[in-house]
Amino acid sequence: MNQSAQTLASPDMFRPPINRAMRSLDRAFFRKDVYLAAACVLDSKQIATCRKELHSDILKLERLPPIRSVPPNISADKNSKCLLLKPDTQIEDKSSWSPKLHNLVESQQVLLTPFHLQLDYNYWTYHDIISAILPENEQDEIPVGFSVVGHVAHLNLRDQYLPYKTLIASVLMDKNPTIRTVINKIDDVGEENEFRTFKYEVLAGPDDMNVEVKEQDCIFNFDYSKVYWNSRLGTEHHRLVSKFKPGEAVCDVMAGVGPFALPAAKKKVWVWANDLNPESHKSLVANANRNKVNQFVRPSCEDGHSFIRSSSSQLLNSKRQITSRPKVSRTARTTENQKAFRQVPGETLKEPNIFSHYILNLPASALTFLPSFIGLYNGHDRLFYPHVAVKLPMIHVYCFSTKSDDNKAEEAKICGEISRQLGHEFKGTGDAEMEIWDVRDVAPQKRMFCASFRLPAEVAFRKMVPRTVDS
Repeated sequence: MNQSAQTLASPDMFRPPINRAMRSLDRAFFRKDVYLAAACVLDSKQIATCRKELHSDILKLERLPPIRSVPPNISADKNSKCLLLKPDTQIEDKSSWSPKLHNLVESQQVLLTPFHLQLDYNYWTYHDIISAILPENEQDEIPVGFSVVGHVAHLNLRDQYLPYKTLIASVLMDKNPTIRTVINKIDDVGEENEFRTFKYEVLAGPDDMNVEVKEQDCIFNFDYSKVYWNSRLGTEHHRLVSKFKPGEAVCDVMAGVGPFALPAAKKKVWVWANDLNPESHKSLVANANRNKVNQFVRPSCEDGHSFIRSSSSQLLNSKRQITSRPKVSRTARTTENQKAFRQVPGETLKEPNIFSHYILNLPASALTFLPSFIGLYNGHDRLFYPHVAVKLPMIHVYCFSTKSDDNKAEEAKICGEISRQLGHEFKGTGDAEMEIWDVRDVAPQKRMFCASFRLPAEVAFRKMVPRTVDS
C-alpha cells in the first residue's frame, strides 16, 4: 500500500502526534502531513457550481477551509481553486468516487489530483494538544474548565494534573488570545481570608492581576488578587438586578466591587453599597465614578451586621435628591437647542426613606447576618402597610447547601435555618413571598442558593435588641 493509501486508511489522520513524555511545550513537535484527493475546478466560474454538486464529497472539518489554491503542477485558470475531498476518496480507486464526482471528472469540469495538507500546532485545539500529552490514564477528566477574569485565566487543578501545570497553562494561553496570565488556585476561597481572596501561583505570563471586566454594560477595574470576583455569577447578577425598579433604594451589604450595585445604579436605583474589604471599597468607589453612577451609589466600608442597622436608620432621615436634565445629542448641540433644553424642567428623583431590597451575598455565612433584621423597624410600623402603601423590604440572602435532583430537602434546610436565625417560622416556598433560587453548582455535592423573602412584620417590629444566633 502506498503512502497515500496508508494515510487515508488511518482513523487518526487529523489528530495531533502523541508525546506523553513531553514536560516542556515543544510547539514544533506538533506537525503532520496529510495526503488527500482534491478536485481542481478548471474554470473559475464553475467553483460555486462544483462545490454545490460535490457537497457530500467535500472534506468538512472545523477550522479547515476546503477551498484551496490549485497546486503549481496543475494547468488551470489563474483564479481556479481546488476542493479538498473526504479521506475515503482515492484517485486510483474509481469505486470510491461518488456518481456526481464521476460526472464532473468525465465532463472535464474537475481534475482529481493528490493534495499535500500540512497541519501544525496552530490548527489543533487546546483539548487536542493536551490529549496528546497527558498519560492515557489521566484522560477522563482533562482540565477544560477555568474562569476568565479580564486577561487572567483562573484554574483550579486537581492534584493529578499538577505535574503538567506549566504545559496546561502554556497551551491554554496559546489557544485563547485574550488571556495573558494563567494562575492556579492553591487554597479554597475564604479558607484563610475573610475577604474571600485566595492564594495562587502564576503558571504562565506576568503576575499582573489588575484586570478589567465588562458586565451588564458596566466596566469594572480591580486587583483580582485583593478582591472577590466570580465571572460565573454574571447571570445571577442580572437576574437579581432585574427585580429592582428605578427610584427604589437597595442595601447591598456585601457589595464587593459592585456587580449588583453599579448595574442597579445605572437603572437609577439608589444603592447603599458596603464591603468590609478596604480594597473592594476602593475599587467600588473608583468604578462608580468611572461608570458615572456615583450619584446613585453610597459606598461604605464596615461590618455588615452594623451596616444593616445603621444604613436603614440613616435612610429614614434622608433628604437626598437628584435633578437630571435631558441629554443633548452631539448632532443637536447648537446654541439654540442648548438654550431650549435649558428651559425644559429637569427630572427630580428623591431618595426613598425605606429600602425595598437587601442583598446579602456572602454564601458561607450570610444567614448568620439575619438577626440584624430583628426589630429593625421597631417603633416605625406606621411607615408601612396597612398604614401606607409601602411594603416591608425583600431580603435576598445567598447560602450554600447540599444538592439533589429536586432541591426539596435543601429548601427545607434553608427555610429552617432562616426561621432559626430570625425566630420566626417560615413554611418554605409555600409561603406567598418566599423563593429559594438554585444559583449554581460549586462542587460535586455542593450548591449555591439565593433565598428571597419579605421581612415579616413580626420580625421587623419586634421589641427586642438584635440577638446573636450560633451558626
